[in-house]
Amino acid sequence: MADEEHTKPAARSFLSCATEVARLMGLGDAADVPEARRARHLAHAVRKPLLERVHLPEELFAPLLNAAVYDPDPSFCRWFVEPAVYAFGRRRVMTALLHYLRTGTNTEQGGAKRAWYCAHVPLRADRSPAYAPGGSRDPALDESRDVMDQWQEVLQRSTM
Repeated sequence: MADEEHTKPAARSFLSCATEVARLMGLGDAADVPEARRARHLAHAVRKPLLERVHLPEELFAPLLNAAVYDPDPSFCRWFVEPAVYAFGRRRVMTALLHYLRTGTNTEQGGAKRAWYCAHVPLRADRSPAYAPGGSRDPALDESRDVMDQWQEVLQRSTM
């Protein structure tokens, strides 16, 4: 019971994050789905449309990262991270996750750590024309070595 109560605020936050992503994608709010399953239902509903779009509007960046960070299931936060990496670049996604690690609540820091793993998704030509032969994408969007170094520094400081 204590574990259930502990995760309830995070689940509620994930629901609001998933609802916002669905709203921005022009999908319904799934009000007919029981609240306990609504967030996962919405996450499932947005996954394919997110991956099918070559470009995503700027207004989706923060909601995608919020949903990834607040997703309580580490198996599914990739559903929000992967399209963000393709649309906005690995560097920007990792920088946002680094911000959560530095300044977030304990829940947000844990979510950022789960999402960080997903941010290393391989970039494949079949997912985005930008990675196909002849595709054009600024390599700086995905250059992240310095951000990875900063991530490691923050983790090392937090264990001291």
